[in-house]
Amino acid sequence: MSKRASSKYKIDRRMGENIWGRPKSPVNRREYGPGQHGQRRKGKLSDFGVQLKAKQKLKGYYGDISEKQFRAIHDEAARRKGDTPENLIGLLESRLDAIVYRAKFVPTIFAARQFVNHGHVTVNGVRVNIGSYRCKAGDVIEVRERSKQLAIVLEAVSLAERDVPDYIEADHSKMKATFGRVPGLADVPYPVIMEPHLVIEFYSR
Repeated sequence: MSKRASSKYKIDRRMGENIWGRPKSPVNRREYGPGQHGQRRKGKLSDFGVQLKAKQKLKGYYGDISEKQFRAIHDEAARRKGDTPENLIGLLESRLDAIVYRAKFVPTIFAARQFVNHGHVTVNGVRVNIGSYRCKAGDVIEVRERSKQLAIVLEAVSLAERDVPDYIEADHSKMKATFGRVPGLADVPYPVIMEPHLVIEFYSR
């Protein structure tokens, strides 16, 4: 399990965007960065700075994945046939913690990783406790029976701020979801613009 070094809302403020679309994000009130120097006027970013910010934003969105793990996902996307940025998004969306979050079993991507790590989820009937586990199209993800009435699960299901995307078929009465297909960038309901092509450029330097 990778450890998140900073508060998720500090990630929002550092990026200057509400990257998860959460109503409580401090960016909704203050669009400048955290700390005493946060309000300083920022100069124009270099090409490297633009690429770095795109990488930090995408990495942060999926629970602030560690650099080592994120680099490995990029390398896998580059090895695969087809469009590398699309492959990158497909690999990130195939993670078990991302699917648990997309299916609205939990309210945040950070909660999704913890939920999986604590053994509350099965894939095709087998308990899996690794958030980075890569699911395949057709896999059935289900909240274990003893976990279905947890407060965090009941809260997530009632959230109106986001919908389940069409590549995941979720049945909240049974707390079960089917990963229908690996999505492309255009299929993923990001609250802000993600630029995976800049991430590829960053690692290609």
